[in-house]
Amino acid sequence: MTTPRISRHRLRRSLLAVAAAGAALAFTAPAGAADLGTGLPSGPAAARAATPAQTAAGWAAGTHSYLVITAPGDTSAARNAVAANGGSVFAHYDAIGVVVAHSSSAGFATAMRSVTGVQKVGATRTSDVPADAYSPTLPSAPPQSTTTLTETARWDMTRINADKAWAVSTGSPSVTVGVLDTGVDDRHQDIAPNFDTANSLSCAYGKADTRAGAWRDVGTHGTHVAGTIAAAKNGKGVVGVAPGVKIASVRIAEPGTSMFFAENTICGFMWAGDRGFDVTNNSYYTDPWMFNCPDDPDQAAIIEGVRRAQEYAEGKGSLQVAAAGNSNYDLANKRTDSSSPNDSTPVNRTITNACVDIPTELPGVVTVAAMGNGNIKASYSNFGRDVIDVAAPGGDGAYGVYSTLPGGKYGNMNGTSMASPHVAGVAALLKSADPAATPAELRGRLGTQATDIACPSDSRCTGTTAKNAFFGEGQVDALKAIGGTVPQPGRYFENTADVAIADNATVESPIAVTGVTGNAPAALKVGVDVKHTYRGDLVLSLVAPDGTVYPLEDFADSDSGDDVVKTYTVDASSEAAPGTWKLRVRDIATQDTGRIDSWNLTF
Repeated sequence: MTTPRISRHRLRRSLLAVAAAGAALAFTAPAGAADLGTGLPSGPAAARAATPAQTAAGWAAGTHSYLVITAPGDTSAARNAVAANGGSVFAHYDAIGVVVAHSSSAGFATAMRSVTGVQKVGATRTSDVPADAYSPTLPSAPPQSTTTLTETARWDMTRINADKAWAVSTGSPSVTVGVLDTGVDDRHQDIAPNFDTANSLSCAYGKADTRAGAWRDVGTHGTHVAGTIAAAKNGKGVVGVAPGVKIASVRIAEPGTSMFFAENTICGFMWAGDRGFDVTNNSYYTDPWMFNCPDDPDQAAIIEGVRRAQEYAEGKGSLQVAAAGNSNYDLANKRTDSSSPNDSTPVNRTITNACVDIPTELPGVVTVAAMGNGNIKASYSNFGRDVIDVAAPGGDGAYGVYSTLPGGKYGNMNGTSMASPHVAGVAALLKSADPAATPAELRGRLGTQATDIACPSDSRCTGTTAKNAFFGEGQVDALKAIGGTVPQPGRYFENTADVAIADNATVESPIAVTGVTGNAPAALKVGVDVKHTYRGDLVLSLVAPDGTVYPLEDFADSDSGDDVVKTYTVDASSEAAPGTWKLRVRDIATQDTGRIDSWNLTF
């Protein structure tokens, strides 16, 4: 089989030959089955699944999907108008004033645009709604292969110092990253330990399907992305950037085509907001238009609907990270588009910078460019002055990003789709270190702590070393992002043995420091990873070899957050470095317990 070349596919990647459990495999574009749901949970923001006006048996060719945009709040008037004008309500999102409507009437959009209170109406596709939307099939659960591969330091992880960051923090299980993609193989040996079944679903066709397994991969793309973010640190296969956080699958790809239409994306963002996802990864563009232009009424409705959903999710505390695209295209100087619509017959059209790539160019979204192995832009990566926020490894040429594939397998892929999850993982580490951080604060820190990359000798790369068209504010650095420093050989010590923390009890975990002479530094780094269901019960201290106690933190009794994943700085310059140091944890209340998961000292 030939190796597919890198191209600008709606999935922001291309697939190269992959190896799994020693066997050579090749993968093509994802395909599979899709699902429908019964709607989101009740509540003011919920997408209430309408009773289908059609069944699979009664599905009619020529049925199209539309977004009907009205004032946020009560969409009942708009929904009534849909029915009165030859349509049916498929789903509605009252909190953002969006109704997903289906109709086979050629005059539906025109009629709805004249309805009082309706602000925008637009078709979300140029093709028919599939019959599968009315009677969806659950994706199959692939048989699992057991790997003999052991974890190694992969080039993409060492490029962003993720391998060093794990010694400081692997991330908190209280942090959830939503993977909006083709689905995720939740039974994969490297994903299962961190998979959040309760918060996973399918949003294919624009309505929530919470049936067990609806979230599974209809291709390979989403599983690969998920592994880059948070494959478990379990000695098998690979390790993700943030191997201690949770992953939820939000399948927004439709079967067969693997297309991501606007209603699917809206459903995904609304779910992310309502379920409290801290970060979402979006390695796709919203089909069928590579760029949506506000002077086209259909595309204007798509822009507005997806923008509102993203804004809603961000307002609920969710940061969206998105791939910039694989067309080697200058997003700051748009001129033409010859690939849209991609669900029927593409046309050549002239566009301007007013036309936007969704979701990556929406306000608040972190736009990620791809890099090869070195301070180089990946050959395929889109770019753009003041469009690209940060960059990360995406693979190019001989260097692919190696990650998980369905069925317990592993393989390489290249693309901005592979760069984006590296950034989502770093954002998850940032959130783990500071649970109170807002999306805006996380967005700012990703840029501030990235490593500046100067422009190469390429006239397309404009700007400064600190911020330019190819790399934005630079390549993300997981270690810098969480405030860590590169451990010096022979001066880093860690204890990974679990120590249970009972109610109203004091426990200690020891570290024997050897091979270090003289006194401890004035800035001794104490990395702490404590799993606990109510950290307000905890008092943390460092005990020196001579018994001197250095208080680290006495958490406020009202602090109901989970876990302590932090690095403290202690002036221990009066203490001899060699000897047994201890982390002391005191629980001062009842009902909530936990454990010391690991801790470390950096001299």
